[in-house]
Amino acid sequence: MRRKVLSGGERKRCSIGVELVSEPSIILLDEPTSGLDSFKAQSICQLLNHLARTKGKTVLATIHSPSSEAFFYFDKLILMADGYIVYQGDAKQSIQHFKMINRPVPRFANPADFFMKILSVKYPKTAEDEANLEDLTRNYRTLLEGSVKAENKLIKLPIPADFENAGEQMAPISI
Repeated sequence: MRRKVLSGGERKRCSIGVELVSEPSIILLDEPTSGLDSFKAQSICQLLNHLARTKGKTVLATIHSPSSEAFFYFDKLILMADGYIVYQGDAKQSIQHFKMINRPVPRFANPADFFMKILSVKYPKTAEDEANLEDLTRNYRTLLEGSVKAENKLIKLPIPADFENAGEQMAPISI
């Protein structure tokens, strides 16, 4: 008698389904699309987007190199390079942000692939990597400061004051 064994993709989808049966208000997923073909990965992103929009679920997922179709299901995005946040905000605005800092996403390119390319760091780090990280973090700080000024009030942002001292959790910014 031969036993049928689930494929990796089937196991992943089954695991996600088992978690969703309990109706959690927050869904945390680590690489829910890895190992899936692009159609199934897009289907997972579509399902998660649907749950967030129609059922009020909060969905947090780490996804490396999503397809362009899957990328456009994201509402919010956090992009990191070498442990530093270099963009946090609306996914649709990320393309405009990188255009504003002279790193435009090429026409017809998958934004996620482009972001992975410009955010990658070689180890050991080169002077070029260090300069790239400094430029990206400086532009992110400028973005944050601009959004604070737009609000026109005193708030505290949860970012390290100098981006070097990870122990500091709050950096006050006054207008």
